[in-house]
Amino acid sequence: MKILPVPCLSDNYAYVLVDETANVAAVIDPVESTKVLAAARETGMELAAVLTTHHHADHSGGNDGVAAAVPGIAVYGGDERIPAVTTKVKDGDKFALGSLDVRAIKTCGHTSGSICYYVEDRANDQRAVFTGDTLFVGGCGRLFEGSPAEMHDSLNVKLAALPDDTLVFAGHEYTSANLRFALSVDADNQALQTKAQRCAEARCTMPSTIAEEKDTNPFMRVTQPALQRAANATDPVEALRVIRQMKDRF
Repeated sequence: MKILPVPCLSDNYAYVLVDETANVAAVIDPVESTKVLAAARETGMELAAVLTTHHHADHSGGNDGVAAAVPGIAVYGGDERIPAVTTKVKDGDKFALGSLDVRAIKTCGHTSGSICYYVEDRANDQRAVFTGDTLFVGGCGRLFEGSPAEMHDSLNVKLAALPDDTLVFAGHEYTSANLRFALSVDADNQALQTKAQRCAEARCTMPSTIAEEKDTNPFMRVTQPALQRAANATDPVEALRVIRQMKDRF
């Protein structure tokens, strides 16, 4: 499989997911439909699906345009508020995109209907997850419709359980600011220092991996002493709540 980031708006990413075996493609969060459709057409593949991570307009706002351009296209999402949705998915639902296996992971916290899409290319031993605004490189989404406990479950139970080599494709290029904050609460983390140096000059920091996020992302390190000291809390959920508030003010 191939995954093509498509920068949109000021700092969003849409993605084109390509299965070269079956000659099909999907688009993820195609907020600028004209731009994303052009990128999909350049692949020469049949556009078969839209995968929507959540209902916010900066992710789902291009769904109607894609659906109009590709009549009958399948539009997946976990929330009835998503425009043009044809298939509402719940946690654990599986479907195929050509030869690729896709699994929906419900990840509450940012919104009540957020879905991450875990994609496996078994033939080529590749795997990726599209995380929308749940998991960012070095960060997580604001808790608009969910609780710290829900975000903790989404990050540290569901996403952390994915294979370490799973590629992480997030919905925004927030990496620079996220890593600056991470260093403020986890300054002695050598893996984080190295990642911050590597990402400093990168125009696009996608993808990360699940392993890197577990090593560097403060919201996935809330059982670690450094983060618990920063939060003055030993309970991981409380530590996440405090650190998220600190990030909101950073």
